[in-house]
Amino acid sequence: MGAKNGHSAAWKLVRAQHGVVTRQQLLDLDFGEKAIKHRRRNGRLHPTPWRGIYAVGRPGLTKEGLFIAAVLACGDEAVLSHASGGDLWRMRRQRSGWVEVSAPTKHELEGIRSHRRRLHTSDITEHRGIPVTTPACTLIDMAARLNASQTERCVNEADKLDLIDPETLRQALDATDPRPGVGRLKRILDIRSFTLTDSETEQRFLPIARKAGLPRPLTQRWVNGFRVDFYWPDLELIVETDGLRYHRTPAEQARDALRDQVHAAAGYTPLRFTRAQICYDPQHVERILTEVAGRLILRQLSDRLAP
Repeated sequence: MGAKNGHSAAWKLVRAQHGVVTRQQLLDLDFGEKAIKHRRRNGRLHPTPWRGIYAVGRPGLTKEGLFIAAVLACGDEAVLSHASGGDLWRMRRQRSGWVEVSAPTKHELEGIRSHRRRLHTSDITEHRGIPVTTPACTLIDMAARLNASQTERCVNEADKLDLIDPETLRQALDATDPRPGVGRLKRILDIRSFTLTDSETEQRFLPIARKAGLPRPLTQRWVNGFRVDFYWPDLELIVETDGLRYHRTPAEQARDALRDQVHAAAGYTPLRFTRAQICYDPQHVERILTEVAGRLILRQLSDRLAP
């Protein structure tokens, strides 16, 4: 390869690698030892914490440059993973200063937390030019060390960023061998993706409403031009149950807002619960119903006693 072509290929590689290049890559592009030493002396190549990995043009590295430098330092089969993978995917900002890398061989290198494991090809991808574990694999790794609410937020972010939706993630978990993190993710997803028919929702909701002191409601009735799930005409109270996706589409959110606005404008009190709340957090549903129903009953009595 000619010198001009070699330089062109080197710059293209450096741009793709966020300002980073390895000594071996330069040698493969016909840069000899003297050329590498010369560029180190004149400040065009700057050493990083890892031997044979250089920052090009300036000593500082971007976050992506640091990530890919750490991956390159750990060998050809290394990939970004765990908290660093979650940061690259923008699911969760990394808190520690380590760069976490998974590779078939464990590496004891400054600033790198190395995980020795051989990943399936289906668990590896590339994002922003950096080898990294897939969103599903990254979520499993993070779930193994985060609590349930933190894990749920990561899944929510992945869904909002269109990296992976909960249904696809649940299918990926079923195809994954048991390992830390899988069980926690399954439990979270099963709560959020558990579906009920209208009749099953009614069976679970009615006892909660009774405990809150409410009489039996009308169900699946038309009110203000909309079919509602539960309706108390005397109290002018309406309860709707939402679906269970983490990230409802803008169109769905707009329809729900319109329904609630129309009911409120007509003098009704609209409440909205998820079916997951009805199934897995009935105490919250009962508390809200009790407080709202108490206020509505007092208002009703006040209206009747008014001169």
